Amino acid sequence: MEAVSRITAFKKPWLYYSVGVVVFVVTKFLVSTECNLDRTSKIWFLSFLGWTVVGTVITNGLWHFLSKIKITALSSEQETGSIQGREGLLTFHDFQDSEESGTNGKKNNISAWRLMSYCKPDIPYISFASVFLLLAATGEIFIPYYTGQVIDAIAIDKDKTKFMNAILIMTLISLGTAISAGLRGGLFNLIAARFTRRINNVLFGSIVTQEIGFFDSTKTGDIVSRLSSDTTKMSDQVGLNINVFLRNCVQSIGTCVFMFKLSWKLTTVTLVGLPLVAFISDIYGDYYKKLATEVQEETAKANEIAAEVVSSMKTVRSFANEDGEYEQYRNKQDAIYKLKVKESYLYGGYRWCTEILSLAIDVIVLLYGGHLVMKGELSGGYLVSFILYLLQLSFYIDEVGEIYTGLMEAVGASQKVFELIDREPKIQNSGIVTPNEVSGEIEFQNVSFAYPTRPDITVLDSVSFSVKPGEVIALVGPSGGGKSTCISLLEHFYEPTSGEVLIDSIPVKNFDHKYLHNKVALVGQEPVLFARSVKENITYGLGNDVEIDQSLVENVSKLSNAHAFINDLPEGYDTETGEKGLQLSGGQKQRVAIARALARNPRILLLDEATSALDAESEHLVQDAIYKNLTGHTVLIVAHRLSTIEKADKIVVIDQGQVIAQGKHEELVHQNGLYAKLVSRQMLGLERRNSSTDDTLHVGFKHVDQNDSESRNGSSSSYSSSPHFSALSRK
Repeated sequence: MEAVSRITAFKKPWLYYSVGVVVFVVTKFLVSTECNLDRTSKIWFLSFLGWTVVGTVITNGLWHFLSKIKITALSSEQETGSIQGREGLLTFHDFQDSEESGTNGKKNNISAWRLMSYCKPDIPYISFASVFLLLAATGEIFIPYYTGQVIDAIAIDKDKTKFMNAILIMTLISLGTAISAGLRGGLFNLIAARFTRRINNVLFGSIVTQEIGFFDSTKTGDIVSRLSSDTTKMSDQVGLNINVFLRNCVQSIGTCVFMFKLSWKLTTVTLVGLPLVAFISDIYGDYYKKLATEVQEETAKANEIAAEVVSSMKTVRSFANEDGEYEQYRNKQDAIYKLKVKESYLYGGYRWCTEILSLAIDVIVLLYGGHLVMKGELSGGYLVSFILYLLQLSFYIDEVGEIYTGLMEAVGASQKVFELIDREPKIQNSGIVTPNEVSGEIEFQNVSFAYPTRPDITVLDSVSFSVKPGEVIALVGPSGGGKSTCISLLEHFYEPTSGEVLIDSIPVKNFDHKYLHNKVALVGQEPVLFARSVKENITYGLGNDVEIDQSLVENVSKLSNAHAFINDLPEGYDTETGEKGLQLSGGQKQRVAIARALARNPRILLLDEATSALDAESEHLVQDAIYKNLTGHTVLIVAHRLSTIEKADKIVVIDQGQVIAQGKHEELVHQNGLYAKLVSRQMLGLERRNSSTDDTLHVGFKHVDQNDSESRNGSSSSYSSSPHFSALSRK
């Protein structure tokens, strides 16, 4: 076990050592060419060089093979393919990658190749761009060569014809290169745009399929940062790097070919320094990757604060905490700045090393090149051409280093993105049951549940109750008892830790996701409207390709008592509601949300405090819609207002995650249990409110509107009209 880990740890140092050996042997061979050696000695040097290169390649291949071996401890019963060692019974699994597994058990191999793999659909565009890249790169390669010919024609040959021919060829090459470079750049920009669209679509598609528990534990700003900052950095780097990397590869190969043609000795001297450049780029690239990941994480945290503050600005303003939020955001920006400072120092050090190395190579080439010219092995013009090629090669190598560090930066930014893309939802909407009809029967069978973010706290404990088709059932009880959790389980937002939630005797998880939520509609206590028109919010989820009948929209709006106020809006049903419906009041939003639920004509309607923001008159009209217009539909209501639940066919009382009573309103009141206490407290509260209103009016606060007082008294009419409420108030 320890031996394999040591092999893996020393894989890269061994590679650097091997390259150093090859460089040493090549340098030694180059020095030997300056000595007067016989034929046998030269053959011996060439053989030694060849065997050194071959042996180094074989050794590194074996080392790489050994580092990929995975050793797993086995039990004493497992004998097949195992060997006995000091550490116990072991088995070898060849060719298994040692990447760390992700949180979902999948291997999370975040690499540059993984990043580039998302460009596969753009291979046709890359092919066309590569053709123009090849033409542009080839043209640039010939410029130094003909520059040397121009110098030879002027300074050595004194040949005007040769001079003019070289100038003409250079002009034509430059024109073709410019055209090809423009087409190349345009195509690679298009590739980058397509990559951006693709990676954003894949990421967003993965996000919207995650279970609700994922959003309970993940901040909105973090997700938005992945969709904006991280994907932008990925696409920018990939679009740039594909273009520059391919161009530099072609130009570097072509440049090396011409350099070997001019002088193989000078070229060998130049290439000896390349491993050192690669070593520096690799070291700095690793640090860049680490820093880039930290920068993106801190940026995500800053975005979390910004998104939260902007979406909750009224709360921030009401508590006068602008300075506190600014301080938090500033601290995050300071943390990002400190990382950027480290990044700047790192980049400065990288540039310092590469520039010194480039200067050293230039000096060595000039020194050795002058020596070759004086020996007559190289002309002055060709030395100038070689130096120009060397400058080009230095530029290409420099860009390759920047590409590598930039790519590592993109890889660092992509880690969180790929974690989200690869994440498998813990609750799969993989049901396939789509019955022809749903009657609306609901049954909870010994359901227990704890939220994923708080697994140690039991929210529901063996909850059992049933709802017959067409019944109106109310869930009541103290806050935090588990009423809304029952609604969430029925919507398959979560899955119970034990027990079953059934609709028509079929587990909820077995239903097709779209079918289930077409038959079951939910209206929450704080309904969220989208930044769209009122009509688009009411018809939300009915299908973008389906033409919605206006009469349907108006009908459900009348049922929810929303039609009147919608017609009073500036543009009627086409009026924009603003972000999260902020252009509408709380009661208006709830009525639009109820209309949105009714538009689906659901067999089961879930109302989770859906009338809490409505005035007494609007609530009365919505109740009429529930009890009169939804005959045959199963309705499950979570409410605290007794006027909303007293007419229910059955009331289920839930306290501390358990069902403690079931029955009709009259039965539960006469039991003098928790339900009776809740009714009594609410009636006492109404009496005190009415009494204080009357006292205020009699004292003489004439600024109080008499109509307002009447509306308040009217709001309790539905309570006082019930004989059971009257009896409780007399008690």
